[in-house]
Amino acid sequence: MNVLPVLLVLQDHTGETPNVFALSQNVSFWTLVIFLLLLGVLTKWAFPPILGYAAAREQRIQDSLDEAKRTRAEAESLLAQQRQELTTARQEAQQLIADAKQASERVRAELIEGTRTEQAAMLTRARQEIERERDLAVESVRREAVDIALAAAGRLIEKKLGAEEDRKLVVEFLGRAQAGASTAGAN
Repeated sequence: MNVLPVLLVLQDHTGETPNVFALSQNVSFWTLVIFLLLLGVLTKWAFPPILGYAAAREQRIQDSLDEAKRTRAEAESLLAQQRQELTTARQEAQQLIADAKQASERVRAELIEGTRTEQAAMLTRARQEIERERDLAVESVRREAVDIALAAAGRLIEKKLGAEEDRKLVVEFLGRAQAGASTAGAN
């Protein structure tokens, strides 16, 4: 509502310019009555919803702060747990690496030992094979020597005995010759 037209109407009747700030009993009384009525209406119908809204808002803010504190505490707890699990995982990883190194060293040692054993076995087999081949070669050389000696003896004597008797005679001769050579080599 516009106050200026009301003031102009009042000026025309009295001839004086009304002063809004001048205190008169009539105006002050009605101002006080209107203020008290307005205060009563606001107290009855406006302040409870406003205060209820403010209290609800304060409660929501407090709940949010409490929830934030709980969330922060939970996050700190989870962070500590994650750090502990990370430390445990690192220790387990280091243990696994150490175990793997030990296992690889053990396998390496076993492989080296197996290779050495196999090498020794191969060397032993090779020596036995060489010994066998040497014995066969010596036996073969003896036979050839016997055959050559028999042939030479047969030509010299020009009389040939039986092959079996010739062989027996030469084997005995070579046995005596070999025994004499070993005795001479030992001295």
